[in-house]
Amino acid sequence: MTIFVGADHRGYYFKEQIMAILKKQGYTAVDVGSYDPDARCDYPEIAYKVATKVASSSHHKGILLCMSGIGQTIAANKVRGAYAALCHNATSAAFSRRHNNANILVLGADFVNKKDLPRILRTWLNTKFEGGRHQRRIKQIKKIEKGLKV
Repeated sequence: MTIFVGADHRGYYFKEQIMAILKKQGYTAVDVGSYDPDARCDYPEIAYKVATKVASSSHHKGILLCMSGIGQTIAANKVRGAYAALCHNATSAAFSRRHNNANILVLGADFVNKKDLPRILRTWLNTKFEGGRHQRRIKQIKKIEKGLKV
């Protein structure tokens, strides 16, 4: 599995911590930017980079960061096949995988405690999709993506 990690300038330092945690946990992580915490950048560009890479293969996952996480979530979810979930703790991270099969974890740098990052990442990356009744709902989401009635 390859994990694509991206942040705007407000999430830059969180991204650096996450890259180190992922490496320590033995994952292959690719930094897609931003690369300078002092240079303002537009989060939709970062969200698009991560979301298109994640949507291109079922073997990819993504992590996005910005100040609140809201903008990154909205932008990433515009890419067909990208399912970004804004999470604030390990419990929401687990449910995003278990019930929603999210392939992109979004974190708000101003809303997540840095000491919780290793647990959130480990939980999100190791939690499996339950399927069952949740699969029916995922199929409905895919119909919406195609502009079909649910």
